[in-house]
Amino acid sequence: MAFRECTTAEKDIGMLYYLSGADGTGGRLKARAEDFVVEEVSKGPERAENGKYTIATVKATNWESNRMIRLFAREMGMSRERIGFAGTKDKRAVTTQLMSFECPPSQLEKVQLKDVEFSDIYTARRNIRIGDLVGNRFRIRVTGCSRPADEIASIVGEVAADIKANKGFPNYFGVQRFGVMRPITHLVGERLVRGDIEGAVKCYVCTPSSDESRDKEAAECRKNLSESDDWASLLNSVPDSMSFEKVMVQHIAENPGDWTGAIAAMPTNLQMMFVHAYQSYLFNIMLSRRIEKGLPMNRPVVGDVVVPMSADMIPLHEQQIVATEKNIDLVERQIRLGKAFVTGCLFGSDSQFAEGEMGEIERRVIEDNRLKAEDFIIPGLPHCSSEGDRREILCPVKDLTYEPDPDGYIVSFFLPKGNYATCLMREFMKSEMTDY
Repeated sequence: MAFRECTTAEKDIGMLYYLSGADGTGGRLKARAEDFVVEEVSKGPERAENGKYTIATVKATNWESNRMIRLFAREMGMSRERIGFAGTKDKRAVTTQLMSFECPPSQLEKVQLKDVEFSDIYTARRNIRIGDLVGNRFRIRVTGCSRPADEIASIVGEVAADIKANKGFPNYFGVQRFGVMRPITHLVGERLVRGDIEGAVKCYVCTPSSDESRDKEAAECRKNLSESDDWASLLNSVPDSMSFEKVMVQHIAENPGDWTGAIAAMPTNLQMMFVHAYQSYLFNIMLSRRIEKGLPMNRPVVGDVVVPMSADMIPLHEQQIVATEKNIDLVERQIRLGKAFVTGCLFGSDSQFAEGEMGEIERRVIEDNRLKAEDFIIPGLPHCSSEGDRREILCPVKDLTYEPDPDGYIVSFFLPKGNYATCLMREFMKSEMTDY
């Protein structure tokens, strides 16, 4: 089938194509937090009386995960490292997820945050881990569509049919990976990989938002920081909306020139996100190049690295198989049954390239960016270093349904963990990046 070329700012993060050639409905997501409902599907630890950990279902409206966890830790008087979760969630949304707290259940009573609710509280012998996440169920309302109401149903139906026919959609890393208003996370990661730690800090702290009118105080602060080497004198001017940037600014104010320490002062998961975002950008480019070359996503070609899928739709990356002329019929059958998926390279210090045509694409992208495997070992920043991995190039969708709504339409579906709902919704909407 013919893929449609993307003409929005998503091109800058490597998302060059749409699966569906249908026109988009336009519109935006998250006009209200209630328009984006996410229910985590996870495998929590077994209940155990007097267990060391308190497990709770946390429902939050309009909360960014890292900020919420930081405030949990502050109000409960504990380190944020004692709070466990299976996956981060969108800020402008209503989210439900399991979390663990290394403390007695009574400690949760100290949390008095607006629009946060705890339920189904129990104790267990272990905490919540990333591996507990199976996926997420979404119910998403699109509003402000640019197409007439009588055209929306046919567009949505055509896109849904294309997705179902292909058993999924291009598994790009979505805009949240990079930042919607400030898509710079991968740029910070690139500077880390290239050994420019000072540049990475300044990129994160000083790069302005695409819409400075939303937070003029932050915009002015970023400008002042970019023009000054005396961050100590500007520390008190950093607004609360720049909470993580303030951590970096404070470290440099107290430890001039210690750029590595400024990165290390960030929460562990944010440190990991920087280089992971750059790897994600490179993956997006590789996937787009595969599409350009006319190679299928839902069928293997000789040289593809294929991974089997568990019954819970979890990719088993440790069981990689290379498609050869001898086994390709068997591999293709497994993919057709939804039991295996073709992968692309998440390049790192210990990556495996594919062979054949996909291997050529992967090697060329890395060569064009003048990268080497050892670049992804970041001295002094082990949490920023990354060995790399493989990622499925097609994202499967379960229970995809849609319905009209007075303000637009609603799409409901389930995605396995590690995949982006916005990458599905962009197929329907084809809107500007800031509308997601």
